Amino acid sequence: MRNNSFFYFLTLNLLKEKRRFVGIVLISTLLIFLLSSVLFISSSIKTTLNSSLKAQPDFIVQNIKAGKVAPIKAEQVDKIVNIYGVNKVTKRVYGRYFFDDKYSALIVGVDFLDEQSSKKLVKIMNSVDLKSFLSKDNMLVGQGVLSYLKSHYYATNYNFLTPSGQMQKVNIFKALNAKSSLISNDMIIMPLELAQKVLGLKESELTDIALNVPNDSEWSNIKAKLESLNFSTRVVSKKDMKKAYENLFNYKGGLFLVLYLIVIATFSLLLYLRYSLASSLERKEIAILRAVGWSIKDVLELKFLENIFLVIFAFVLGSSLAYIYVFILGAPILKDIFLGGANLKQFATFTPVVDYSVLSTIFIVFAVAFLGSVLIPVWKIAVTEPKEAL
Repeated sequence: MRNNSFFYFLTLNLLKEKRRFVGIVLISTLLIFLLSSVLFISSSIKTTLNSSLKAQPDFIVQNIKAGKVAPIKAEQVDKIVNIYGVNKVTKRVYGRYFFDDKYSALIVGVDFLDEQSSKKLVKIMNSVDLKSFLSKDNMLVGQGVLSYLKSHYYATNYNFLTPSGQMQKVNIFKALNAKSSLISNDMIIMPLELAQKVLGLKESELTDIALNVPNDSEWSNIKAKLESLNFSTRVVSKKDMKKAYENLFNYKGGLFLVLYLIVIATFSLLLYLRYSLASSLERKEIAILRAVGWSIKDVLELKFLENIFLVIFAFVLGSSLAYIYVFILGAPILKDIFLGGANLKQFATFTPVVDYSVLSTIFIVFAVAFLGSVLIPVWKIAVTEPKEAL
């Protein structure tokens, strides 16, 4: 019964019962909005991190003592440079500097006159007037660090307290690009020697050594050679870092997914109970349709089309609101859950990334649960004799 009168009755029924559908649409929209927001954030972070990791050095060599990262001697650089197949060996110094018990920044020491293994650092260095930057004790700061320093009346410089108890004044040269805030929000970049002073390292001590291996097929061989330099040496590859980041964000996204499935199951159960205990008016409506000649198939088709319209409307509305919330408004509250809100204020913006295959899966799972919980009770009423239903 797919004639004009059928679709006219369907449209009329939707308009007549719009008040009854408002609550269902609002709850459905909210569920789709929450899950879509989480998936949009997760996809955007993964895309940004993957892009950042591609620009990172292939290997990082660290010195491990008592299970913790310890300073590594600068003389190790010469040994690594002599390994065939290795290039762009870079000295690195980094560490956390705590402004107080709660807020901290990541200090990264860079030898601006040396060849860099990180493409991100090369890009930053190309945007800086090195002559002016190296003429004084200067630093480049992330947006979060800049905001914190300004709020504490350090608009042009900051006095670092070194582990030896001395004050080290460092000027704020410029802020890092806001577009890279996902990575650099709490970062401070300064010359290598200056970072060693602030973090309390000797001139001969480094935090780790970064390097690149152009030939991918040599990675395992080079890694073995690096590990043989010293018993306390740990070698971390770019692949290891990628797995660690993916596990972290998959874990957070997985928690939301589990909660979402629980809520969907609860919502479906409520819908099932609502239609199982259908009002006398709804039972009467189905009974009249059966009495005037509508088949069970026609009744189910009517309810299917009626509810699939609600599902599509709620899905489009929920996913659109999620897109605006994440990529235009910056995902307040949820951003702190994924990126951490205990440290400096986050200025990160999410790169618009939409995984249509994931959205399709969300729609299918939600639609099946929704329609199943509605059509099963309707079918039970439709198979009942009209006289009994009335």
